[in-house]
Amino acid sequence: MSIQAVPLGLSIHALQQGYRSSSFTPQEVIAAIIRRAERDSGMNIWIMPPEEERIAPYLEGLKGLDPAVCPLWGIPFAVKDNIDVAGWPVTAACPDYAYVPERHAPVVERLIQAGAIPVGKTNLDQFATGLVGTRSPYGETHNALRPELISGGSSSGSAVCVARGQAAFALGTDTAGSGRVPAALNGLVGYKPAVGAWPAAGVVPACRSIDCVTVFARHVDDAAAVDAAARGWCADDPYSADRPHRGEQPKTWLLPQGRPEFFGPFAAEYEAAWERAKETIARSGVRVQQVDVSLLQEAAALLYEGPLVAERWSALAGFIEAHPGSTFPVTETILRSGTQAEHTAAALFRAQHRLAEIRRVVRSWLRQAVLVLPTCGGTWTREQVGADPIGTNSKMGLYTNHCNLLDLSALAIPAGQAGPELPFGVTLFVLPEEEANLAEAARFLLRQQDTIRVAVCGLHMRGMPLEPQMTGLGAVFAEEAQTAPVYRLYKLATEPPKPGLVRTPLGGAPIAVELWDMPVESFGRFTASIPAPLGIGRVELADGRSVPGFVCEAYAAEGALDITVSGGWRNAMAEV
Repeated sequence: MSIQAVPLGLSIHALQQGYRSSSFTPQEVIAAIIRRAERDSGMNIWIMPPEEERIAPYLEGLKGLDPAVCPLWGIPFAVKDNIDVAGWPVTAACPDYAYVPERHAPVVERLIQAGAIPVGKTNLDQFATGLVGTRSPYGETHNALRPELISGGSSSGSAVCVARGQAAFALGTDTAGSGRVPAALNGLVGYKPAVGAWPAAGVVPACRSIDCVTVFARHVDDAAAVDAAARGWCADDPYSADRPHRGEQPKTWLLPQGRPEFFGPFAAEYEAAWERAKETIARSGVRVQQVDVSLLQEAAALLYEGPLVAERWSALAGFIEAHPGSTFPVTETILRSGTQAEHTAAALFRAQHRLAEIRRVVRSWLRQAVLVLPTCGGTWTREQVGADPIGTNSKMGLYTNHCNLLDLSALAIPAGQAGPELPFGVTLFVLPEEEANLAEAARFLLRQQDTIRVAVCGLHMRGMPLEPQMTGLGAVFAEEAQTAPVYRLYKLATEPPKPGLVRTPLGGAPIAVELWDMPVESFGRFTASIPAPLGIGRVELADGRSVPGFVCEAYAAEGALDITVSGGWRNAMAEV
């Protein structure tokens, strides 16, 4: 048993497996989490960080619970600091607002009854009024991968603590994207159930009628396990509802017409990642339709640019008026936007009527279907958000703000990388009565993404004799490319002749290659079938990428014909 045995990437499965094998104990998991939180203290993840004394009663409580009947036994989780945990202060990132609840929020109570261990309260955009993670007196939460970038908000600390191995899952909240944007920016899964599917009692309200408690996790199955424990009607929550939960694969996948908007310093990278995600869906064989998502943008505008924003002011007006100067100026500006003279009762009813019309159209799209959008159209540096806090924040909700207003369920999942340590994500949307379809659709899409990009330079290319070996292993052609100018290409004296790509310190040239996406489960069989002197190594590409691909032992080039001048095997064979 050892703290060192606790995995860096905490997941429910990994922890349960470790407990069963006696590799570590819940006490050692908590000790590892406390160390990691101390290591990352400068990232402003926590308002109330993990502390042995506060967690001890929950560890003690495990002794009275049977792991066989408690599905989350010993699983550590974090709680956004606008959700009640009995005896722990709630600040909503505003110290003057703080109170100490006597009871757990129902969703927290259910998780503890299932054996989960609350470890601390996480940082957030003050009063959940942001999607950037920079609006807190407890400091700007750093991105888990690149500290100069935003973490996303408002559930900033909840996402980052999971990404940094300080909880297996974390609770957030979501009114306009706060449970999804931070997931995308930190490479996680973010699940937002339908309004009312999980109780929202014991949560500091943002827009009470559409607020949702959410979960961040590393895997879809982890989010599903938390959902199973948290879901269900609650007498203490007037918005609670019994939502059906039977899952199947959606029959149609909906994509937006035209080119979505991308923004920020990585706009081009995000757009390229989105195009790759669309290609993955297209080649998966599912039925795809395009829809005009401008209706979603219209609904989203009603949340913060129309009279519906008054709901936020109604929840916090008394505190703001009684405590001048207690909130960030940007927070108060956002909240007071609900007091504008044009936000009349008549305007509110007009907005509600228009929402009902949009909701009817969107429901017609989504019957037995799933809509896929980028979770974010880009990201920002924390410095850029500081220079333009309103404009940058507004952009982050471009593809998320519509969701709760239209009574949709959503699941944000990773969808590859936009760049180095720059994760990209998509969100799946379904009707609330088809909510369980989210997990089925997400697992399907993630299986399609579970590939390795391989560089081939000879007989395995399209139209060549060994192309059937590639397609037989489930590989799909992705793109043509060139190597960096550090290789020479040889025609080996084999039967039939094969190319040998040899890295050289001097006199190299770019060589044409093809990039194929191969299923992970096929990659081992593929590499085992390659005879010496060929093998799989890292191939450096002209654009700076490095991918697995065919390389050749240098000794095999002795006496072989140097065909580097041809620029590639296809050209060389055409010249024969």
